Amino acid sequence: MFKHTHPYKPFIQNDTKKLIVGTLPPPRFTTGELLEKDVDFCYGSYYNSLWLFIDKIHNLNLRYDNSQEAIEQRKQFLIKNKIGVCDIVESAEREKVDASDLGMQNIKLRDVIGYLKQYPTIDTLLFTGGNSKNGPEYFFRKHIRDYNIKLELVSNEVPRIHQFVIPNETPESIEPKRTIKTVSLTSGSGAANISISRIPLYKQLKAKNPKFNTFDFRVMQYREFF
Repeated sequence: MFKHTHPYKPFIQNDTKKLIVGTLPPPRFTTGELLEKDVDFCYGSYYNSLWLFIDKIHNLNLRYDNSQEAIEQRKQFLIKNKIGVCDIVESAEREKVDASDLGMQNIKLRDVIGYLKQYPTIDTLLFTGGNSKNGPEYFFRKHIRDYNIKLELVSNEVPRIHQFVIPNETPESIEPKRTIKTVSLTSGSGAANISISRIPLYKQLKAKNPKFNTFDFRVMQYREFF
């Protein structure tokens, strides 16, 4: 059984407003056996397209390699835009060593609500996937049961938006509670391409422009939140 542990601590600043919440990087990030175009940082797998979307949206000209410069480019973007990263899975076990969410067993979750209480400026969670089993929203719903918190639907259009309320625990807080929004973005994985192809808006845009593809659709979706 392979012990798949998260190689990175949450990346959060005192003024962070949005928090990206995924599950786990591929196992090679745990073992340190990175590919040539991988970056040793959150969402650093070249086959996870999150940074490709962000790069396209902001014209960052990011490096895709094992260099320290590639890491710093991503950190500076996050800091400048007050975005943090706190994946929800701390560790899991796998019989098969791959990156499948469904392959995770004996899963230990991070205390995301605890981080939200620690960093009171955070007002939005960006899930890199929906509520399918062992996805980030799925695990978050499981996690918040311990706090007797429930998600309230705001918009059922893709990407689906929910909100929830937690108490403000910092002494300087004026309001006793704060509302946090969650956005379930379409996953950057190739497996999500099939679900995208079924979305009416995608079909409409594809009909207007045959060159429009699933990458373009995600960039259009992510642009609003990044």
